[in-house]
Amino acid sequence: MKYEKQEVMQYVSEEDVKFIRLAFCDVFGKQKNISIMPGELERAFTYGISIDASAINGFGGDVRSDLFLHPDPDTLTVLPWRPEHGKVVRMFCTVTYPDGRIFENDPRSILREAVKKADEAGYTFYFGPETEFYLFRPDESGNPTKIPYDNAGYMDIAPDDKGENVRREICLTLEQMGIRPESSQHKAGPGQNEIAFRYSDALTAADNAMAFSTVVKVVAARNGLCADFSPKPLEGKPGNGMHINISVVGKDKSRPLPEMIAGILEKAAEMTVFFNPCEESYLRLGRDKAPKYITYSYENRSQLIRIPSACAACAACAGSERAELRSPDPSANPYIVFALLIYAGLYGIENKLPLPEAAELNLYTAAEKTLKQYKKLPQSLSEAAAIAQKSEFISRHLPETLVASYCKGL
Repeated sequence: MKYEKQEVMQYVSEEDVKFIRLAFCDVFGKQKNISIMPGELERAFTYGISIDASAINGFGGDVRSDLFLHPDPDTLTVLPWRPEHGKVVRMFCTVTYPDGRIFENDPRSILREAVKKADEAGYTFYFGPETEFYLFRPDESGNPTKIPYDNAGYMDIAPDDKGENVRREICLTLEQMGIRPESSQHKAGPGQNEIAFRYSDALTAADNAMAFSTVVKVVAARNGLCADFSPKPLEGKPGNGMHINISVVGKDKSRPLPEMIAGILEKAAEMTVFFNPCEESYLRLGRDKAPKYITYSYENRSQLIRIPSACAACAACAGSERAELRSPDPSANPYIVFALLIYAGLYGIENKLPLPEAAELNLYTAAEKTLKQYKKLPQSLSEAAAIAQKSEFISRHLPETLVASYCKGL
């Protein structure tokens, strides 16, 4: 549901709301917030709420460190796990300088600008992430361990799948927040789970991805467990991916999916440091269905981009052409990832890039001679950072200081 400022003020007044969380994230996608009381809400909408940005990753140093949070009323949601009496609500915010200028490293504003550019070009992009996570048991002090909650396998059911009730609670909590999960299941790793979302516009999808990670961690903790979104929690077991389903629709009802895919393939290496931003990310790529090469194919899960098959007999699938990008992992910042995918897709569309030949083979079992014809994704964080630092595409679309935050010391 979309709200206006006055509707939020009225809701807070009438529904026993005692705390308003103003949420944002740092450049690496770690969510932050500050809580205000209802009496401060008018000031928040009118002037913004000041924060000390010096301690926020990628937000600046000790000099001129004041930034302001401006809540977006569209994003109002109740946090269902907080008390019913004395409710807590949350709104995502735009980050600005004291003079009102948008802070250039605000990830949400970066995505909003990409959406604006796409709209000006006549296109709307839609995203549906599928995010994996592990459930681990805590030690006697409540600290995370690497002991999986169960030893179930892919799509197993209870009683082997002990995460079934946890996923159910996560999905129901998300529904209470207005977020629509599409499916949930046990994945191949012990204690590994996945929940996928219905597709939505870019900004909503990124906001939902941020909310999702919070809900998973809260629900896991309420069940005496620890949720782990890291790319490779267990050696020798499948890593966690954040597969992203992408589609594009023109104002003229066109669906330039091939050109979009071609643009993403061409810029894939340059974007990788933002899709896979930690050393552990590169322990996942090239293993257990995570891609290693810059390729695409139909249905094939060994590729960087998979074009899923549509249900020919199902009217609901008509016009739902999409591509699934399989390289990103949950350590990525969804606002930055979606922004770059929009820009890469627009690059392919505007330049009418031809889609290369599909790699219709299993890249995990193909002969080395065959594999040599395909370009690899960066094999390490330092390699990915070096490519990004030299990229004109990246420098055109992301602030220099943000890029430096990802590539610092590499």
